[in-house]
Amino acid sequence: MSHAAYPNTPDGRYFVVRGRLWRRSNPDLDEETRERLVKALMSARRAVRDAKGDAAALALARQRVDDAKVSLGERGPVWWNDGAPDFNRHLVKNTPYAVWAEDLLL
Repeated sequence: MSHAAYPNTPDGRYFVVRGRLWRRSNPDLDEETRERLVKALMSARRAVRDAKGDAAALALARQRVDDAKVSLGERGPVWWNDGAPDFNRHLVKNTPYAVWAEDLLL
């Protein structure tokens, strides 16, 4: 998935896929940390794929995915500190980004 194909909100907190906001990784992570966490995420996703049929392995792999996403800032506590709410996974039309998103469809 290329993020270039998905527009970022003006504040850089989310990207939009099929009308839904998805939280971006924390831009304050240093490159080495970000790379290590992305590798851990990809490894965990492969473990999810490979664990089909094994409930315990699947649960462990899904937890690894969640842990990596939290560490990247894509889930869990928000990485910004201005008190703005989190709209992760919300339909963009139901958020303060709705007017901005209308311009995407023109």
